[in-house]
Amino acid sequence: MTGTLAPVPVPARRTSPWWTLLRLLGGWVLVGLLAYFLWTPGEWPVRLLAWVLLTILADEFGGWFGYIGVLLGGLPFLAPGALPAPWLVIAPLVGGALLALLLVKHSGGAFVLPFAAVIFALPLLALGRYGTKLDPTLTLPGNATFQKIALTAMLAGLAFSFVRQLVGVTWRYQARRRVRRAALAAAEPAPAAAALAEEVPVEEASVEEVPAEVITATAVPEARQGGPVSGNGPQEPGRHG
Repeated sequence: MTGTLAPVPVPARRTSPWWTLLRLLGGWVLVGLLAYFLWTPGEWPVRLLAWVLLTILADEFGGWFGYIGVLLGGLPFLAPGALPAPWLVIAPLVGGALLALLLVKHSGGAFVLPFAAVIFALPLLALGRYGTKLDPTLTLPGNATFQKIALTAMLAGLAFSFVRQLVGVTWRYQARRRVRRAALAAAEPAPAAAALAEEVPVEEASVEEVPAEVITATAVPEARQGGPVSGNGPQEPGRHG
């Protein structure tokens, strides 16, 4: 009979408080930088690039940082100075595409990122091609500068997310392997010893373990008869030969 090793439990991964603090700090830094670009006066290409790229990067530090970034797209309407006219089209169009991208991105791991890119790019390209048929004044989505900035910022942000998630998966896999190996090394000696103990046969008692009373009781009849008892039974006196 051999012992069977029980499944080795792998301890749950614990998040370091320092790592949590760094994530919060990085997320708020990116959100603050985005607010700065959207609040200060500037050209709409700079604001568009900062909005798309920094929103996706901020989302890597926590999902709610990404949603805050989407909401900050309305900040230019409150900022001092003249509002760029194209922002009236950029805000609803890019804001809706960013929100859809984040929802798809949060639904899975690294392999849903291509679908998130398609969800973002499809409405922009569709309006760029057919927008003037719906409204002759809707020419911004077909602008080459608009499409280039929006799509380039989106691809850069998702590429960073893809690399970051692959590195995280690889690191967690290596950590689980190290923990499992250490747990198996610590758990193997005890089952092996138990298996060896179970395989030892306990069938006959040794001579040393036989009680002294049993030995004495066996020897007394032989002493009284003057010898060992033959196989034909005791002989009566006077009947020899």
